[in-house]
Amino acid sequence: MAGQGSQTGRYLSALEREAELYPDVRPDTLYVGGGTPSELSAVELARLLAWVGRRFGSVAALREATVEGNPESLGDDKLDALRAGGVGRLSLGLQASQDRLLKSLGRRHSFADFARVYRNARARGFDVSVDLMFGLPGQSRADARASLDEVLALEPEHLSLYSLQVEDRTLFGKREVEVDEDLARAVMEESIDALAAAGYRHYEISNFAKPGKESVHNLNYWADGEYLGLGCGAAGRLGAERWQNEDRLTTYLERVERGERPVAHAEALEGREKLGETLMLGLRRREEGVPRCAREAEAFAAEIAALAARGLLEYSGERLRLSREGVFLANEVFREFVPPFESSETIPQ
Repeated sequence: MAGQGSQTGRYLSALEREAELYPDVRPDTLYVGGGTPSELSAVELARLLAWVGRRFGSVAALREATVEGNPESLGDDKLDALRAGGVGRLSLGLQASQDRLLKSLGRRHSFADFARVYRNARARGFDVSVDLMFGLPGQSRADARASLDEVLALEPEHLSLYSLQVEDRTLFGKREVEVDEDLARAVMEESIDALAAAGYRHYEISNFAKPGKESVHNLNYWADGEYLGLGCGAAGRLGAERWQNEDRLTTYLERVERGERPVAHAEALEGREKLGETLMLGLRRREEGVPRCAREAEAFAAEIAALAARGLLEYSGERLRLSREGVFLANEVFREFVPPFESSETIPQ
């Protein structure tokens, strides 16, 4: 909803109406993200959490309730509204601690802004997850390490580390920015070691947590669990069906207001395609991986053997997981588990 504030009231009403289309769903976690939820006012955030509580039960009673936010739009009044509404976890998008790099990303906050919001959130009892990005134009290896050290000094419960992805039609895409892959890998390797030394578990390819502070919501996703996505552009999966909502705000609003599910695309994966997706999601879990005797692993036994021979997959007891090298070449690994498949290949029964 960033940049479309005039539609906020209508959008919140549409979210509530869309939720009513799923009367039997009873989630046990909440994740408010996509766009920038912290752009909502304190009153709007309170309204959002109030109807979630009415429709799905007490937010505070959920196993986990997380809201994403950017430092420039999270004042004390919003922190108070989130806490009063039952939210116990914040995901803050820092990206880097150097103000010049934040400016190059188009961010409207400084590191001082982030530190202030972080302190205020901790004073209110929030658990905090911090996002950092590496591979930024003009970012040196020393810059990336300094950002990590600055954040580690604050002792957040959770960190997410992402490599810059340059997409078409984005600012960096228009500038034809190219990511220094060698530097990005060196930074990630150093970061993995530093986080392990600081007591963080590398529990998913891009995510690190103090023991017991892993994201419950995202663990469900990587375990191929069900999730209800509400809102413009949201994705969901219930039963065999997965779907993507309309990503144009006007279309989304109009369809919900007509009492329709605002689904732009839906499919039900089955057979080998479904097994491959489940395998990919499971392998994202860095330590746990998947059982070596799982039906998904049996279906892709030849591909797994070839990847293990290359040192990209490994067995730890009865679990199959990415090797350290496989973490850096994860996309190459995952490509082996997506279509097209040989028509002669069969699925274990």
